Amino acid sequence: MPLSPNLRGSLFMAVSMASFSVNDALAKFLTTQMHFSQVMMLRGAFASVLIGMLVLHQGALRSLRVLLAAPVSLRICGEIGGSALFLVAVSSLPLANVTAIVQSLPLVMTCGAVLILGEPVGWRRWLAIAAGFIGVLIIVRPGADGFSQFTLVALLSVGFYAMRDLVTKQIPAQIPTLFVTFLTAIAVALAGATLTLLHGDWIVPSPSVLGLVALAAVMTLIGFQCGILALRVGDVSAVAPVRYSQMLYAMLLGYAIFGDMPDIAMIVGASVIVVSGIYTFHRERVRNRPLAANASLSPPDGV
Repeated sequence: MPLSPNLRGSLFMAVSMASFSVNDALAKFLTTQMHFSQVMMLRGAFASVLIGMLVLHQGALRSLRVLLAAPVSLRICGEIGGSALFLVAVSSLPLANVTAIVQSLPLVMTCGAVLILGEPVGWRRWLAIAAGFIGVLIIVRPGADGFSQFTLVALLSVGFYAMRDLVTKQIPAQIPTLFVTFLTAIAVALAGATLTLLHGDWIVPSPSVLGLVALAAVMTLIGFQCGILALRVGDVSAVAPVRYSQMLYAMLLGYAIFGDMPDIAMIVGASVIVVSGIYTFHRERVRNRPLAANASLSPPDGV
């Protein structure tokens, strides 16, 4: 029996989130084997090769002069900052906790759309945003015994990702998205190499570790492409809420690989973020403003 477009789109989104979650779990494991900057460098290098082949295949290669476009440069800076901070956070916190904090990105995007792009937001969405940030505070637990400074690092990564996605909206239409992604992957790899040189803690990776790095890059590419297919096949309002399935994947992978058991505060906070995010998606559908929904389709921890 043929599947409806929305069901196919939802399946694509579910695969996308599963791929990103596997990538995140691999990144967390790799940070136990080498410095986070080396993970950035190696994963970015593998991703650059894979995306570069797609760029050549689809004829999306352009001049490096596109880097002179401010939105492109700012997007790359946002990706580098977000990737580095995410890896620092996930190296010290449970995978599910960091994933839950990053799930607040659509809410931060909505705030950014108001403050930077001047888009109107009604009182219902402001309440949903406030509820989502309360969910983040429940997870972060400032002042409590379970508080970690690395939760602030995870929050900072969300800020960089929000900047990345907000300026993406301003990139000229004639610049292919795939080429921007290619430049971003190269920039992340170069930034990782620079940081690795600065701290000098280079570890020669074993073949098995290199295999995991390559797998992480492949998972990121699959997640990115399936996310795009999800929006092209189904309605945004139908497929975007499926992105929150990443929370489930993160909890399962965190428990299976690292033995992390989510506590009550994390589960409650994540639930509040999910509910507020889904309501925000609904209101943006009603208002015909898909910005925050589309924001979640960029890889959550860099290419």
